[in-house]
Amino acid sequence: VYRGEVLGFAGLIGARRTDVALALFGIEPADSGEIVLAGETEMIRSPEQALRLGIAYLTEDRRGIGLTMPMSIASNISLPMLRKYLSRFGLIKTRDEDAVADHYRKRLSIRAPSIHHAVAMLSGGNQQKVLLAKWLATRPRVLIVDKPTRGVDVGSKSEIHHLLRRFTEGGGAVIMISSELPEILGMSDRIAVFHEGRVAGELSGDEATEEKVMRLATGA
Repeated sequence: VYRGEVLGFAGLIGARRTDVALALFGIEPADSGEIVLAGETEMIRSPEQALRLGIAYLTEDRRGIGLTMPMSIASNISLPMLRKYLSRFGLIKTRDEDAVADHYRKRLSIRAPSIHHAVAMLSGGNQQKVLLAKWLATRPRVLIVDKPTRGVDVGSKSEIHHLLRRFTEGGGAVIMISSELPEILGMSDRIAVFHEGRVAGELSGDEATEEKVMRLATGA
């Protein structure tokens, strides 16, 4: 994946697209192969290491593992980089934490009474934007998004697509996993199509059609 690009991962359920994302983020070990980032081969063994390298992963399960639902918007956004907000006495510098959270609340148009509002009280679309803010706040070079618009309304889906495009326009790279073919076709500059755990083929955004993607995804 290149700077300024959305690389789509397409395929049927069970094609192991998410397994690739988990390996890139250091959650699961890779079966084989290598990870090359900016020309350097990396052995990524943990999410902490992935974050230091500038890789972030937005999970498809926002309520189960993506967000800490009883906690506030501000606390969720700061969680991946919590050490950054700790004083030398181990206390959270709430002023700094709130400033970052408020910046992303405005940037992503998160609709809530305040940044101290519990994430569980937000709509699905706004929860998803908090999850996106959580990882954008780490300032990644590569943002992996797994079904980023799952369970959100049409308006929120459009907003999330726009935010991802803004990220690439700023020089970031996005890997998008989605089971919605129209989303993959509409957002991707290139598409890697998976079949039974392997990349069956690659299509440019201009040449890709539903028929071509499905032919590769089914191994035809």
